[in-house]
Amino acid sequence: MGLLNRMSTVVKAKMNTIMDRVEDPNETLDYSYQKQLDLLQNVKRGVAEVATSKKRLELQRARLAMKIDELDDKARAAIKADREDLARQALERKSALSVQIEGLDRQIRDLEHEQEKLEATDRRLTSKVESFRVKKETMKAQYSAAEAQVKVTESLTGISEEMADVGLAVSRSEEKIETMKARSAALDELVERGTLEEFAGGDDVERELAQIKARSSVEDDLARLKSEEGR
Repeated sequence: MGLLNRMSTVVKAKMNTIMDRVEDPNETLDYSYQKQLDLLQNVKRGVAEVATSKKRLELQRARLAMKIDELDDKARAAIKADREDLARQALERKSALSVQIEGLDRQIRDLEHEQEKLEATDRRLTSKVESFRVKKETMKAQYSAAEAQVKVTESLTGISEEMADVGLAVSRSEEKIETMKARSAALDELVERGTLEEFAGGDDVERELAQIKARSSVEDDLARLKSEEGR
């Protein structure tokens, strides 16, 4: 079980990493905002439908009220004509219509109550959606700024690394230049002392002249010594 738990943790960590790379905060915020707009639109549609139904019932009630008035006038006319039977029929129909109107009044009141609740929901949701829209735009701006800052930092990091490489190359070049200067100065000093020519063997003519000069000097010294000894 311990191994399975560790494997599950690793898999979840990998999935989170993948999701972080794929998920765009701007798209997520826009999607959430659109879902809220859709919900708000549904509420507004509900308000419109309830209001339409209420208006339809109100028109129906108005027509029934007109018929009641007409039946009432007919009943009066029947009484004047000494037709109580017709008056009774008119009044019975009037009573039935009055019952229908009472039922319509109840339905209209229920729809009014429902419309009030939906309108209150619409106001609250509209306020929340507008608040979320402002927050969404602020978060998107912050994300864009942070993303730009990251890109700038990454660019600066790349420049720093490149400059470090350049600095190392310059350092090596300066070191080589100093080495060459030191070697040149040493060779100049050896040339001035003549050491370099002796080490290199010198010129053949110069060597012959030096040998002749050395032999002449030896002969001169030998003659001087013989003269001093009287030989």
